[in-house]
Amino acid sequence: MSGPGAHYASAVSEDSPLRELDRWIEEAREAQQPQPASVALVTVGADGRPSARTVTLKRLEDDALVFSTALWKRKAREIEANPHVALLFHWPGLGRQAHVTGEAAIAERSLAEELFAERDLFHQMQTVVSRQGEPIEDLDALRDRLSHLVEAQETAPPCPEDWGALRVRPDLVELWSEAPDRMHERRLFERDGDGWKTSLLSP
Repeated sequence: MSGPGAHYASAVSEDSPLRELDRWIEEAREAQQPQPASVALVTVGADGRPSARTVTLKRLEDDALVFSTALWKRKAREIEANPHVALLFHWPGLGRQAHVTGEAAIAERSLAEELFAERDLFHQMQTVVSRQGEPIEDLDALRDRLSHLVEAQETAPPCPEDWGALRVRPDLVELWSEAPDRMHERRLFERDGDGWKTSLLSP
């Protein structure tokens, strides 16, 4: 694949609602929707306050959505305190949204290393240089460090110890499709043991 979200990969069984989500992402990419694998991720801290940010889906597994993350950032700390998260995909050009709620957990180190290796070299180096979200005096010093690293680094840097992978196991998925008469289709998938219970919601 090429373009934004080029490293997005999927391995999902046909009976999972994530299979339909996978199709929607591919159709958004084919329709040249901007950032088709981008999604708003909402976490809640120990103090009960929510926070949201846009992240990029890296993989769809049979029973989980996978992201990469800096382990020192707020979302990782909040997930440790409260694993319940919400996700919102939105493709306005296609009139579609996908809402997901579930539990998040930091994944195994080997997965973090795989995802880091999939980043292009420049973004690997940027990850090494910049402690995302931490206070700085100005950007010039970071740009100088990044420029020096790009010139000096001959091989790809190793995955930083505090760079990780995040796995979200959904318990609810709602697929929303816009209709011209406002009778929007809302398909709800709720986890039911090892399977899923499906229903149609009023628009």
